[in-house]
Amino acid sequence: MRGVPWWGVISAAAAPVLLIGGWTVAAGLQPHFDPVADTVSALAAIGATDRWVMNSTFLAVGLCYIVTGLALRPARTTGRLILIGGAIAGMLVAANPEHPGGFGSVPHFVWATIGFAGLTLWPIGAAQSGPKVPWGLRPNVAAAAVAIQFALLAWFGAELILAAGQVGLAERVMGAAEATWPLAVVLSCLLPGQYHYREEAEPIPAHSTKAA
Repeated sequence: MRGVPWWGVISAAAAPVLLIGGWTVAAGLQPHFDPVADTVSALAAIGATDRWVMNSTFLAVGLCYIVTGLALRPARTTGRLILIGGAIAGMLVAANPEHPGGFGSVPHFVWATIGFAGLTLWPIGAAQSGPKVPWGLRPNVAAAAVAIQFALLAWFGAELILAAGQVGLAERVMGAAEATWPLAVVLSCLLPGQYHYREEAEPIPAHSTKAA
């Protein structure tokens, strides 16, 4: 099974750092911003202070996801394409910012929805079967990852609909989880030999076969 090249490791590690660092810096530039109640998209909305910071973050993180998808050679092509598609949709969010107040941009909502869906569902499409598959790509692990991320997405959606006051927190927890999982999968692919050794039987010595 082919491994993950070094540049895929860098892109996977950079994504969560850039995302969390980007929204932290962008939030600090706003005169009034509540990270618990306000969405990340508000940091890139029309009229936001230095909105280029969050827009640049969307683009950089999306590029990291694309590079990671290209590098995840041990994964199924379907999952890699879903990850790349979700990344492109996330980058298009930057090109379709929210209007002041967080409403009025249908393209922003559409691309954000596609992006969240892709980043949530790609693990199940990337899963492989067999004893030599790294743990991050095993079907049961992938299903668990999708279930957790879908629960976080549902929380975010409920906060948006009900206006319960924690939509920003829900989005950040979900975003951090979605950015971290590709890194976890990549790291699991770096040590495939451990799993091969434990799951494969020791070869029978040649002299034992002749003696029999």
